[in-house]
Amino acid sequence: MTAQRNPWLVLVLVCMAQFMVVLDATIVNVALPSIQRDLAMSEADLQWIVNAYALMFGGFLLLGGRAGDLLGRKRVFLVGVVVFTFASLLNGLAPSSEILIVFRGLQGLGAAMIAPAALSIITTTFEEGAERTKAMGVWAAIAVGGGAVGLVLGGVLVEWLSWPWIFFVNVPVGIAVFAASMRFVPESRDEHAHRSFDLGGAVTVTAGLVALVYGIVKAQEKGWGSVHTLGFALLSATLLTAFVVIERRSAEPLVRLSIFRVRTIRAANVVMLFVASGIFAMFFFNTLYIQRVLGFSPIQAGLAFLPFTAGIIIGAGLAQRLVPKLGAREVPLIGMTMAVAGLLLFLRLQPDGQYLTDLLPAMILVSIGMGLTFVPVTLIATSGIPPDDAGLASGLFNTSQQVGGALGLAVLTTIAVGHTSDAKSLASIVHGWQWAFGGAAVLVTLSLVVLLALLRKQDVARIEEEARTDDEPVFAS
Repeated sequence: MTAQRNPWLVLVLVCMAQFMVVLDATIVNVALPSIQRDLAMSEADLQWIVNAYALMFGGFLLLGGRAGDLLGRKRVFLVGVVVFTFASLLNGLAPSSEILIVFRGLQGLGAAMIAPAALSIITTTFEEGAERTKAMGVWAAIAVGGGAVGLVLGGVLVEWLSWPWIFFVNVPVGIAVFAASMRFVPESRDEHAHRSFDLGGAVTVTAGLVALVYGIVKAQEKGWGSVHTLGFALLSATLLTAFVVIERRSAEPLVRLSIFRVRTIRAANVVMLFVASGIFAMFFFNTLYIQRVLGFSPIQAGLAFLPFTAGIIIGAGLAQRLVPKLGAREVPLIGMTMAVAGLLLFLRLQPDGQYLTDLLPAMILVSIGMGLTFVPVTLIATSGIPPDDAGLASGLFNTSQQVGGALGLAVLTTIAVGHTSDAKSLASIVHGWQWAFGGAAVLVTLSLVVLLALLRKQDVARIEEEARTDDEPVFAS
């Protein structure tokens, strides 16, 4: 094989791009208090720094995968890298919160092109077997390692330089990945696919979700029964209804709605929607608590979150061993119960709280619980699916995570602001956050109820049987 088609070099390049995408989730969280202070943002507006990215990423993720199949995975991957890198530069230069939010959305659009195209490039570069297994193991390690590096790197950049550098750091990486990928990454596309893709579906679902989140965030200020709130609710309902109509009539829909007739897909996606809605907000409010209340520096804040990453790894490893013994339905029930217990422990947080005694125990419970939940729920969402639907099932699951996180953060931020009587009083602010943590516990509890209601024991029998007969763990952490 020539150097231009060295599969391991291809893997390095696409993983570098994916690393930027994964890094973003945690590197931005550490910088939120600094961004809020420098741009004079309210707490309600601050959540848009996270949600603008998440909504565009989740809304266009399936379209990004479809575009790669039709137009060429390398081409879409390169366009995604350019958009993500350019948006990162603009984010760092943003002079106001409004401009930063717009360019965060553009960055999310770039990520929606990079992530599915990069994964498709790996699956088309490596044939099924040992080599693809190794390649996917590296891909999975990037997901965990990128989050951990983002916590530390974000703290270092914010403390030693300034928050714009969490975005500037993507620019040289993006340029290098683009230049090398132009030469070394091979082009591929699905020659049997219909020559169309559902842009209308992607636009209506994303716009509908943005309208919904905006209406929720502004409801506390405008009033839940105000013309403003009801108007955005109506706009959101109209756009989401249009999305459903488009999907039903499209020859090549973004989401083939009949896939939700599969019980495992329906259950796993609704569960992930509720789980993500609670966990995204937990990161958001803990970041603010650690830096604004405990007084940790950005570097200390990044290090303070590392036990959470370790807990997820531990939980994921336990899940691999417990699924064959206890069952694919029972293990996430245990995990979600642990997560709810941890979220309820956050209710003890006070203005004079301590990291080791008040924050860390809850963080460890939630993180191990999430590791126990993510592994089997991912298996449920992606196992036993016909090959033609594998990409759609995986994309839907990732979309549910992003959309659920965005909606949950919007709702819980609104609850927190609504229960903060004095924005200048630390005690009042922490009181509002306690309500948000309680709301997060309710959302994760709902995911537990949904799993029990929508998934029967026999629905996961095949997954459990495969887990018992496998010599290796069913899921690489």
